[in-house]
Amino acid sequence: MSEQQKCPCQEQCALQEALESIGGKWKMRVLCSLSANGASRYNELLHNVKGVSNTMLSQTLREMERDQLVIRREFLEVPIRVEYELTDQARKLQPILMDLVRWKTGLTGGKTEEPADS
Repeated sequence: MSEQQKCPCQEQCALQEALESIGGKWKMRVLCSLSANGASRYNELLHNVKGVSNTMLSQTLREMERDQLVIRREFLEVPIRVEYELTDQARKLQPILMDLVRWKTGLTGGKTEEPADS
């Protein structure tokens, strides 16, 4: 077995890094909201991502911006308007995530569980 065929979960595992970028309770919900609604202002996201607090949404958006999943656009208006939108990198995730949905649906016979809000 060659070095490249070994388990991908080694010290520097790209798969683990990818899962950390989209993992956590709120990132997937933010991705889905921005995917469905396009560029959104902070309060729109706060409304669309049910159950998220101001603190958690702010932290999640900062992490997603750091991981190049969202772009934060600041418009110099009074008051300042800020919008968030998916990057091209995040848009590339959409078919992969849809494959995961189909995979999960196949495992459960078409039934999906509602995400827990706790």
